[in-house]
Amino acid sequence: MRQWTDEQRELRARHVEPFREWGEGHIERDRVGEFDHGRWKLVADSGVLGLPFSPEHGGQGKDLATTMSVFDLLGQECRDTGLGFCVSTHVVSTGVPIDRYGSPELKARFMPGICDGSRIGAHAITERQGGSDAARMRTSAQRVGDDYVLNGEKCFISSGPVADLILVYARTGPGTGPFGITTFVVERDSPGLEIGEPIDKMGLRTSPYCDIRFTNCVVPAANVVGRVGKGFLILDYVMTWEILCSFAISLGSMRHRYERCVEFARARKQFGSRIGSFQLISSKIVEMKIRLETASRWLYATAERFLAGEDVMVDVSIGKLLVSEANVASAADAVQIFGARGYSTEYGLEKDLRDATGGTIYSGTSEVQRDKIARMIGVS
Repeated sequence: MRQWTDEQRELRARHVEPFREWGEGHIERDRVGEFDHGRWKLVADSGVLGLPFSPEHGGQGKDLATTMSVFDLLGQECRDTGLGFCVSTHVVSTGVPIDRYGSPELKARFMPGICDGSRIGAHAITERQGGSDAARMRTSAQRVGDDYVLNGEKCFISSGPVADLILVYARTGPGTGPFGITTFVVERDSPGLEIGEPIDKMGLRTSPYCDIRFTNCVVPAANVVGRVGKGFLILDYVMTWEILCSFAISLGSMRHRYERCVEFARARKQFGSRIGSFQLISSKIVEMKIRLETASRWLYATAERFLAGEDVMVDVSIGKLLVSEANVASAADAVQIFGARGYSTEYGLEKDLRDATGGTIYSGTSEVQRDKIARMIGVS
């Protein structure tokens, strides 16, 4: 198990009860697929949304490892996984690129609202014809005077239905591939932006998503994040943060689930014995522990290497695979260990399995990650 510093332990201890409160009523909200603005206000008041950002803009100035440690606790204590996913999307996919690459003016305009949660963030990358192949995006942005005019469509945009700010990646250069893509901050009331209705989905149901359309959508040139044509470099950096932070939440969920199964296996009796004494049950729990420890050590070791400036492209893909697939296996085992209780909605374990499945799809599918690793090690 990872050892936290005194500062990290104190910071985590302050959030245990708030995180538990955020999760109250999660089964009912999941059933109706509801994003709860009241819960979001609790999130905003906690200061979590400003963890890695400068105090100049209302943040706490914490490093990546500390941010991950709090997100890990969020996954462990808050049973509303969809809300946790909204938090990660807001902080990482919106705040991180503006904070790192935005101009001083852009930061001054948008970072305070990101840190205090008054403006909910999302990002728009995926397109139907490209899917996980972001380099094939077709949404275009043409410079017209002091503005850019965006045209195209994005799909499956997490937090899109409730977002006030959307980080949009669009093609400003000719051709295809990773070059010529630029990142823009697009505000909800931008003329020509159409936000679609929420799409019903299998899991993470309290984190709404939708399609969005740009029809001659006018965005000020001052809203460009970083340099024109360098959006793919921004995306690469953001995806590293996204995997490390969002899957730290998954680690916390796995830890909570493991502890719950241990407790149940000690208490539940069948045929006159605790079910933990049955080898097939105990083996499942042991596998849950092994997956948790392996995934945790890999993810945090990758973060340390990233902070040290090392090349972690392969490590990040491996970490994403390890955590996402271990989370699904852990959730499936928990349902089996709890039996009919696990299969019923009131215990929340079948919801865990539905939520965990999304991790093998978003941020690049498991299949894409394996292909990527094969290319990077020179066998594909």
